[in-house]
Amino acid sequence: MASTQRKATSGRPRRRGLVYFIVGGIAIVAVLGVGLAAQSGTAQPDAAQVAGGTGAGPALPDLARRIAGDPTALGEVTAPVVLVEYADFRCPFCGVYARETLPPLVAEYVKSGRLRMEWRDFPVFGQESTDAAVAARAAGEQGRFWEFNAVMYAHAPERAHLEVTREILLQFARDAGVPDLTRFESELSSPALLERVTADTEEAYSIGATGTPLFLVNGTPISGAQPLEVFRQAIDNELAKAAK
Repeated sequence: MASTQRKATSGRPRRRGLVYFIVGGIAIVAVLGVGLAAQSGTAQPDAAQVAGGTGAGPALPDLARRIAGDPTALGEVTAPVVLVEYADFRCPFCGVYARETLPPLVAEYVKSGRLRMEWRDFPVFGQESTDAAVAARAAGEQGRFWEFNAVMYAHAPERAHLEVTREILLQFARDAGVPDLTRFESELSSPALLERVTADTEEAYSIGATGTPLFLVNGTPISGAQPLEVFRQAIDNELAKAAK
């Protein structure tokens, strides 16, 4: 299997039908720069740090929110396992996870009520990443966050960063079925939505995160676009603990 760490170069976009799977229904010590001890920080990591990562690491505090009606979450609030994802819509490795790993996890664990997924914005590739994060939340305000998420990653290049303009975001909103595009466009400048993105980003830095994607499975971190089996093992371990 290809390494989850790749140099960012230009590449062709790849489209895959993810909405059906999302809506319908190795392990090495994590490399997180300054480590995984709880700490605060606001400095942006450089692009070299934002890569695929290297598997599972020591446990962190469980940061699951379990908010009923959260448009950026999938699955039951009472699910025994919560997978928290810190990601950037312009991150190539986040796209690999979204296209290849997320759909089977939804099918195998979320639909059965055993897993809840919670999204956290971690825009580390500049202003366009922040703009994309706000746009996804604007889609979420109309109940289309995960559809928008799927469209974004379906268009993402495998070895480069997705271009983000207002026109592109509007087209993605159309493709995702956002019903009120006028409202969507107005909320691209929403201070309230930007504040939520900023809060997520600060949470990521507070646990020492320096790269995307990063996942917490009931507090156990997985760094990078790891193989599906790494996620299955982490989830199954937590399910076994919950069953005791």
